[in-house]
Amino acid sequence: MAKRVLVVDDEKLIVKGIRFSLEQDGMEVDCAYDGEEALALAKENPYDMVLLDIMLPKMDGFEVCQAIREFSSMPIVMLTAKGDDMDKILGLEYGADDYITKPFNILEVKARIKAIMRRTQPPKGKKAEDASTIEKGDLRLECDSHRLFLLGKEVNLTLKEFDLLELLVKNENRVYSRETLRDMIWGADYPGDVRTVDVHVRRLREKIEDNPSEPKYVHTKWGVGYYYCQK
Repeated sequence: MAKRVLVVDDEKLIVKGIRFSLEQDGMEVDCAYDGEEALALAKENPYDMVLLDIMLPKMDGFEVCQAIREFSSMPIVMLTAKGDDMDKILGLEYGADDYITKPFNILEVKARIKAIMRRTQPPKGKKAEDASTIEKGDLRLECDSHRLFLLGKEVNLTLKEFDLLELLVKNENRVYSRETLRDMIWGADYPGDVRTVDVHVRRLREKIEDNPSEPKYVHTKWGVGYYYCQK
């Protein structure tokens, strides 16, 4: 089945170029030119990826991202202006999985899309009931489908939040530096800094901890990094 992507930008030439390139790779592409249109499409369709510009009419990209996160964990990649570090951080705060800086090379965009899609799809030949499962105390992680259950209730995580938790849970009590987590989860060539890791840890704690300031699951080793241990 062809992958389906939603491209959101009010610059029609940019949308046209991305659409053409992705369709050449066999993807199905829907387009939106303002935030309200993008949100309506996201509610109607289970996209494999959303490319979302920040500066949009009617609703900006942050608002759209936050609204999508209320009902879906579909991967979202924000398109940000060059040098706007605060926009990148805010995008992650609102639930984006990644960001690409404008102006961009379309080959980079395609490579990032394909890399994220590979991580979100179950291995070929595996059915949902065969999915690899990790159970640690209160948590159950269904790794192939990227689903987390806490005390039997499903918790909606973004792709990167799940990947981060999965790595820590699989390596219980092992402390990872922020640099190591960035390289392992986002890739060694990822252009962002370690604040990306801090943002995702904070968002993850907000979703799974009763009291994020006194975590039960994801802990900080001051001056070293983060680790998982259920207390």
